[in-house]
Amino acid sequence: MKKRMFCLMLALLVLLTATGAVFAEGKTIVYWSMWSSSEPQAIVIAEAVKAYEAASGNTVDLQFKGRTGIREGLQPALDAGTEIDLFDEDIDRVNVAWKDYLLDLEELVKANDYEATALPSMIGAAREVAGGSLKSIPYQPNVFNMFYNVEIFEEAGIEAVPTTWEELLAASEKIKAAGYTALTTDDAYVMTNFGYQLARYIGEAGVVDVVTNGNWAETPEVLKAAQDYEDLYAKGYLSSTFGTSVWPTNQNGEFALGDVAMYLNGSWLPNEVKGVTGPDFKWGCFAYPAVPGGKDGIEAANFGAQVFAINKNTKVADEAFSIIEYITKGEFDKKLSVESVGIPADTTNAEWPEMLSAVKDVMAGLTTRYQWSAGIENNPDMTPIIKENFQKLCTGKVTAQEFVDALEAASK
Repeated sequence: MKKRMFCLMLALLVLLTATGAVFAEGKTIVYWSMWSSSEPQAIVIAEAVKAYEAASGNTVDLQFKGRTGIREGLQPALDAGTEIDLFDEDIDRVNVAWKDYLLDLEELVKANDYEATALPSMIGAAREVAGGSLKSIPYQPNVFNMFYNVEIFEEAGIEAVPTTWEELLAASEKIKAAGYTALTTDDAYVMTNFGYQLARYIGEAGVVDVVTNGNWAETPEVLKAAQDYEDLYAKGYLSSTFGTSVWPTNQNGEFALGDVAMYLNGSWLPNEVKGVTGPDFKWGCFAYPAVPGGKDGIEAANFGAQVFAINKNTKVADEAFSIIEYITKGEFDKKLSVESVGIPADTTNAEWPEMLSAVKDVMAGLTTRYQWSAGIENNPDMTPIIKENFQKLCTGKVTAQEFVDALEAASK
C-alpha cells in the first residue's frame, strides 16, 4: 500500500513538473510607484510586471500611489518598517530627500552589465546626485529647455535656432513682426526662466549662494538678469500673462494653439498638449541661449529622469533589480517611450518619438547638469517672494531695480 501510494505521488510529481506547475512559493516584491494607475506610464509598467511574474514565478505587489501619495507616504512608511522593496520617483527627490533609504546598486549593475545599453548621461547624473555611487536607475529621461513652434519660426524667416541672447532677441523681433508673441510660460514654470538666466551668468552654484545667503544687491548679475527680462517685456516679446496665468492655461492655450512661438519647458510638454496641438504640430527644441560673458552656455540645463531605487533593507534585491531591467530595457522601455511620448532609457531603442526628435541633438550636447530651475527655488522662504516679483517684472509692474530691491529687503 505504501509502495503504491509512493508511486502515485511520484507520478503526480512528474505530471505537474511537465505541465510547468510550481511547488515552491515564489518570492514577493513590494513595489510602490509614483504613477496613478490610469496614466500611460502605469499601464506599461503593469504590463512589464506581469511579464516578470510570468517568467520568474515571483509575485509583485505593485501599488500605484500617485505623486502626492508617494511624496507624502513613502518616507513615513519606510520609517515605520513597512515592507517596501522597490520604489520610483524623481532623480533629485530619491537621491537627496530619501538618500538614507537607498541600496548601493554598483555591484548589481556590474553583475548584470547594465550600463552596456544605458544612457551614459543619465547614469552619470544618477551617480553625481548620489555623491558618486550609483543608488538609483534612471528611466523616462527628460530635459528642460526651450521648445518652439517650427512653423512660426519658418514663417518669421528664422533660419537657425538662437544660441546667444542677442540671437534670441533678433529671433523674437522677427516673430513679433510676423504677428506672433515670442515667449510664454505659466505660473508653474515662471521661476525656471529667471533661474536659467541668472545661472547663465554665474552658474548654478552662484544662484544657490545668492538664494541661500540673500546676496541680491551684492551680486550685479542679478540686476543684469532682471534687466534682460525687463527688456523682453519692453520690446513686446513676452505674453501679456507671462507667468501669471495658472498652469496649464498658457501651455494648453496660446502656445499649443499656435499664437506663441517659444516656451521653456520639459520634454514631457509635447505629450501633455498633444490633445490640443494634434498630430501635425511641428515641434522644435533648442538649448537656452548663452549670455555675454556668462559662466555657463548651451551645454548646461536641467536634465534628469524618474528613477528606480531599492530599499537598503530589502531581502529581494536581485529580484527587484530584475524588475527594473524589465521596465528599462528592450520591449517595455520602447513601449514606455511610445505610449508616454518619452525618451528611451535603453540605447538600443534608438528611435525616439517624432515629437521629440528635435530634443535628441540638444540632449546630446549637454555636459553640465542643473538641478530644478538651476537652484533659484532652493530657499522655500524666498521662493514665493521671488516668484511674485518676477511675475510683476515680466508684466511691467516693477522695474528690474525694484525687483532686486524687493528681494534684498525680503532677505534681511
